[in-house]
Amino acid sequence: MDLDAIRKKIDSLDEEIVTLLNKRLALASEIGRVKRENGTAVYVPKREEEVLRRLAGYNKGPLGEKALRAVYREIMSAAIALEKQTCIAFLGPEATFTHQAAMKKFGASLEYRPFINIADIFTAVEKGEVDYGVIPIENSTEGAVFHSLDLLAESDLKIVAQVYLEITHTLLSCSPLKEIERVYSKDQALGQCRRWLQTHLPRAELRDFSSTAAAVQRVKDEPGGAAIASSLAGELFGVPVVASGIQDKSENITRFLVIGNESSGPVENGENKTSLVVSIRDEVGALQKSIHPFSSRGINLCKIESRPSRRKPWDYYFFIDVIGHIEDPPVRDAIKELETCCPFVKWLGSYPNSR
Repeated sequence: MDLDAIRKKIDSLDEEIVTLLNKRLALASEIGRVKRENGTAVYVPKREEEVLRRLAGYNKGPLGEKALRAVYREIMSAAIALEKQTCIAFLGPEATFTHQAAMKKFGASLEYRPFINIADIFTAVEKGEVDYGVIPIENSTEGAVFHSLDLLAESDLKIVAQVYLEITHTLLSCSPLKEIERVYSKDQALGQCRRWLQTHLPRAELRDFSSTAAAVQRVKDEPGGAAIASSLAGELFGVPVVASGIQDKSENITRFLVIGNESSGPVENGENKTSLVVSIRDEVGALQKSIHPFSSRGINLCKIESRPSRRKPWDYYFFIDVIGHIEDPPVRDAIKELETCCPFVKWLGSYPNSR
């Protein structure tokens, strides 16, 4: 078959694909109407993950699953936009890693609004100024984002979904490397590049900034100033790349959470994750007692993180992630047992354990 014949077949398929996409979106618009009448949420992480997993089962290649998910992410984004005008809050300005994570989760068709700190994201969702917020929660190199943990413990918002983003850091500056005297970035980003900075800029002053992208804006007109951020931020704000891939670990991944007013239902035939925060009594074996309700039921406890409760000195909260949904009888029963041995137990949300 010659090139022109192949292209004609592609053109014919494109026409068919567009027709089918519009039929799908018309049905999504009808679903949106029903949801509005019933007062139910437009974004349903449970349904989203079930659709994506089912599509992966249909896929026989050569299209890879990652590419398939990316294509359907934009289809679903367009569908949500037709159902309801939906706004997502993120840690701004534009081009931060949180912004990129939000776009990865929700696609290009929704509205996005930047906020200067994580607390403002919680407030905006609580007041109904936005529909959902995206916040960083932990990094594979630097560990937990403590401010996010503290706000989750205090807020009535629930975890709706999670998203993982591979983080590649670049050094951005209008000055050459040898003239850089100050490096600005978010504390987590500075920590993820600690060894590189010690090796290549041992005398530079490191300054914590509100976000990686805001740091890029700061150094645009500052001789001797540099920022650690994404190459996308450099392109957006017109600051050249001095060095690429400066993170200390090649596999540098940050986990982000989507927060909203309602948690997600359980994914059918798939993994779910449940997050809790608890306090324990000041007595021997208290931590072991708090873990036993899960281990005795064969529930995988995949994370435990301690934080000062800020209620009194040497009082701690423990943030726990387990595999399973709160509607699963073993998880529900484990939480009930936990409430008998812990002074404080708070469910933060159950959501698809998608990677």
